[in-house]
Amino acid sequence: MVAVCVPVRNEAVLLPRLLDALARQQRAGSFVLCVVFDACTDDSAAVVAARCAALPYAVVTQVLPPNTAPNAGRARAAAMALGLATVGETGVLLSTDADSVPATDWIASNIEALDLADIAAGLIVRSGGAASPVQDRIEAYYDGLARLRRLLDPVPWENGAPHHYTSAASLGCSGATYLRLGGFAAVAAGEDARLVDQAYRLGLRVRRDCAIRVETSTRRDGRARGGLADHLRDLDQSGGGSARMAHPEDVAWRYARHAVARAAWPVTAAGAGVLAEALCCGHDHIHEAAADAETAEAFAIRVVPDVPGGERLVDLATAEAALATLLLQHQGVAA
Repeated sequence: MVAVCVPVRNEAVLLPRLLDALARQQRAGSFVLCVVFDACTDDSAAVVAARCAALPYAVVTQVLPPNTAPNAGRARAAAMALGLATVGETGVLLSTDADSVPATDWIASNIEALDLADIAAGLIVRSGGAASPVQDRIEAYYDGLARLRRLLDPVPWENGAPHHYTSAASLGCSGATYLRLGGFAAVAAGEDARLVDQAYRLGLRVRRDCAIRVETSTRRDGRARGGLADHLRDLDQSGGGSARMAHPEDVAWRYARHAVARAAWPVTAAGAGVLAEALCCGHDHIHEAAADAETAEAFAIRVVPDVPGGERLVDLATAEAALATLLLQHQGVAA
């Protein structure tokens, strides 16, 4: 059983798009929409109630008190808790947003991805509203970094052309996995990144799958403080001149050593010395990381140290040029 978990705060205008998109799902099987109304002061709850009877899926709702301050993480955690209570630990929890439009195969693609991995992260496509050319460049840059990562550090649960997104507009996992991760933190923004970072630390398999697609709005008056809307508005004002990225050569240094560390698992006494030299760290660090890790993935994430001297921060144009050179170099090696 699948639960689609959605927090809603004053989304009466855009909610019908989500309801209709879920009604168009293909190969989805049985699923239930779990909606948490987060202190709404508009007609969001009435919009869902009016449509329930005509929808081809079940709907479960919960209302948070109207006097609570906005908190994206708390609201999303409440939606996931409602989903977990509905489908249980063996069910699948899919997170999305009230202003998003999942593709017609979104649920089916999530299920297919979760056959290979523990976490399924979908591709986020911005649509409508004013264009953001700088954000387009930033997103293309990070997609390139994701490709570079898998050229340097391939894993069986992810293909060679992943995306970079870590967004609760499209995240999926089992109920048991969600409990193991400790759930979404009650933070104003970034609850999705925290959850996936925890998945990496635990050595879970995260698949960023371009086949899982969700359209989300490019509005500048978002509901979550510090979310995408605020980011786009800041880019509009700054023109992207203040954007600074970690130099891709430094990021590549870490990616390549993740592959070395993964290949060295489980670590032997003889292998620890070789690995310490490759990672530019001490033997004690190798043994401490190995003692805390249960899988090769967890070990690789824990053991690779910071880049010697720290990561360099460069402007977007410099980062783009350096990344293009690295991709050309390593794509040639892979071929």
